[in-house]
Amino acid sequence: MKTWMKQTAARCDKAFASHGVEMTLGGEPTYVPIDPEGPEWSYAAVGPTKLGYARKMAAHLIDNHIPGGIDFFSPGKSYPGELDPRWAVRLISNKDGSPLFRSRQNGLSDSRSMTTFRKILARALGVKPHWKSLKDPNVPSNRTWALVLDEVNDQWASFPWPPEALELTQAIGPAGLRLPLHTLEETIPRRAVTMEWNNGVVSIFLPPLLQAPFVKLLKKVDQALRESGVGLVEMQGYIPYDEADTWTQIGLAADPGVLEVNLPVCKDWEEYDYWLRIVTLSAEASGLRSWKAPTGSPPEGSGGGNHLVFGGRSLDTNPFFSRPRWLTSILRYWQHHPSLAYMFTGCYVGASSQAPRSDESARDLHDLEMAFSFLESLPPGDHRHAISETLRHLQTDVTGNSHRSEISLDKFWNLTSPSGALGLIEFRAIESLPKPEWMSAVALLWTALAAWLLENPSKEKLRQFSTLLHDRYLLPCVLWNDLTDILNDLNAAGFGLDAKTFRDIWEWKFPAILDFRSGGAQMTIRRAHESWPLLCEMPVNGGTTSRFVDTSMQRLEVAANPAFEKHFAIRFNGRPLRLRHLDHTQSLAGLRYRRTNLYPSLHPGLPPQLPLQLDIVGKGKSSTFLLEASSYKFNKSPDSPLQKLRKPCKAGRSSDWTYDLRLG
Repeated sequence: MKTWMKQTAARCDKAFASHGVEMTLGGEPTYVPIDPEGPEWSYAAVGPTKLGYARKMAAHLIDNHIPGGIDFFSPGKSYPGELDPRWAVRLISNKDGSPLFRSRQNGLSDSRSMTTFRKILARALGVKPHWKSLKDPNVPSNRTWALVLDEVNDQWASFPWPPEALELTQAIGPAGLRLPLHTLEETIPRRAVTMEWNNGVVSIFLPPLLQAPFVKLLKKVDQALRESGVGLVEMQGYIPYDEADTWTQIGLAADPGVLEVNLPVCKDWEEYDYWLRIVTLSAEASGLRSWKAPTGSPPEGSGGGNHLVFGGRSLDTNPFFSRPRWLTSILRYWQHHPSLAYMFTGCYVGASSQAPRSDESARDLHDLEMAFSFLESLPPGDHRHAISETLRHLQTDVTGNSHRSEISLDKFWNLTSPSGALGLIEFRAIESLPKPEWMSAVALLWTALAAWLLENPSKEKLRQFSTLLHDRYLLPCVLWNDLTDILNDLNAAGFGLDAKTFRDIWEWKFPAILDFRSGGAQMTIRRAHESWPLLCEMPVNGGTTSRFVDTSMQRLEVAANPAFEKHFAIRFNGRPLRLRHLDHTQSLAGLRYRRTNLYPSLHPGLPPQLPLQLDIVGKGKSSTFLLEASSYKFNKSPDSPLQKLRKPCKAGRSSDWTYDLRLG
């Protein structure tokens, strides 16, 4: 960890402590294989290889970083349009370092060891061995046994199954989720421990329980496994809520295109930084990384998120419930600075992205201003319900989805959702980066802003960006200037963030695709952001509908110093491009062009505008560069003649800094 990071983290801790605030951090970095192939590493949540990577990563974490921990294959979330629930591999370990689970035997199991296990477990629990053998209609070679079990008055009790032969249901998933529980008498609890044997590998499924009985059952299972000599074991089942606050928990979840890692709840940034580095090490040891290198294009993020979550140590001590002005200060400051929404996210930004700003969601600013002013007028007290009901209908995407928002409050105090009353604020406009220290630096920036705004609440009225938001603020140099203002605010308050680290991130996010120099003249072209539109519903797969994003347009930024402007002119496909002065050191212009016209897309009759020819015209000296369809860089083309001079590039509005080659 760099010195400036330690010093900034200490400054944050001091600010929080002086206000009696205990703010926790959580994160969701995402990882992909070095060679991501197939739908599961592009757009699908599950596939043939993702679970194998998750299990390998879980084993590495347990063997190297959380000894005595245990991993469970667990039912994941269900999403509309997906036939089966997603899965998750959840790791739990004791915070005090004591082992939660000891059994890590290797080797295949035989029928004798499994019979011994069932006898030992029933004896250890003090119950009758009402194990029932069940057939698996999906895989007839599998063997499954289930023991109906419940805890009554701190004592375990087992119950008999019906005497007739029984089968698992034909659903997809572990045997523990496919038990014919409907055949039990109504008075018998619907809980059972399940043992499944498949080619020598044993799976033990634990039923839903509260934490205390879950731990007691887990210890008995651990004991029975060790005494019976059962080998290769996969633990399965539901992980209970950590009521006693004694566990460290990590989740490895199937998410579209990536493996998502849910970091433990961290008491401060230093703990967040520690776990982020640990999971990245285990990911890399398992053949995963947090970035992609597509063929023929610059490296990019994983394609998934790296969402950052603020919360409290408990609901009773959640610092945001009684500080609505602090929360509105955060929302106000973020609204003033588009770089916080656009600089650290992926290539997909704007109203139809996964993390749109509140002013990109067809909301009038006066609605937001009224909401913030109301919350800022509240008297001292716990205002969790008022905060949620006032903000969650405004912090949404264009469809009203409260999860897909740059700053999401759908898990703050939403009582209509089972996981929506956790007091959490989720920042979604952050993507995974290739270095864990970069990801930690972004989290530290967010933490420092929260600490500074706690000390100095923002009172500025919301800013009406109008067309500037999707014009100038999609250009890299404009975003960098905005971020520089943020760093200056923080450094003036003693937080001391290192500008070079963020400049390195900026250079990686917006790589130069041409760097032209001649004497003291310099001109650089970078890929910029483009706000891709969402298209109408399209029928797919014989009846369902899907919404496609039109990614046919690409935007470039042209930045030049005064010496270049004095001696050279720029033409794209023969059309002159006029630069606008950003400051005394450089001038800018954006250029939109059509890269593809794949179906479906807007304006299907307009052809792609590649190759894109750039002519740099000087006095007595000219250079020509081509951007081909198969390349993401301008390459010098000395044999190409200057294109015939045409009308200058046009913008959609006279005030725009971005020109559109489609406009005649």
